[in-house]
Amino acid sequence: MKPLFKGLVIAVIHVCLVAGLGAKLLYDRATLPRVWVSTVPYDPDLPIRGRYVSLQLVVQPYGIKEPQQGRWGAPQSVVLRVEGGQLLAEAKPESVPYAPSGLHARLIKRGDEKLAVLNEPVAFFIPEHVPDPSRRPPGEQLLVEVTVPKKGIPRPIRLGVRKEGGPIVPLPLK
Repeated sequence: MKPLFKGLVIAVIHVCLVAGLGAKLLYDRATLPRVWVSTVPYDPDLPIRGRYVSLQLVVQPYGIKEPQQGRWGAPQSVVLRVEGGQLLAEAKPESVPYAPSGLHARLIKRGDEKLAVLNEPVAFFIPEHVPDPSRRPPGEQLLVEVTVPKKGIPRPIRLGVRKEGGPIVPLPLK
């Protein structure tokens, strides 16, 4: 075989792999449940990945045991499900409270409300010319629309803002 033909074969294989992954993600976006989720942004420290916002998802806990006094924030194994337009983190019915593999959440208190924060953050990539969308003025809440796969962390689609209990307005980040 000539080197040019070998190179073309490898190029076609690469294009097929990338196209297959893109098709799978588009199929998942069309078939898996989608939901808007409240976020807690934090500043990542990985300059080689490009410009992105790292977001921790705040979800409703379901069946997650409250930690002992003074031990808030201990992670617990959970499975995610969408119910009533909300993302729920349901405690796994295992006897072991923490498994090293899988999805984990920890309970937090926000005022009088008890919520769960997923341990694995999601990265939302943004264009260079767009100001950091995670820096919001008081009274605005940053949300992210995600698809929820059967296994693994949710995949972000777009960011939105809710102003003091109003409707969610998607951010124009293009």
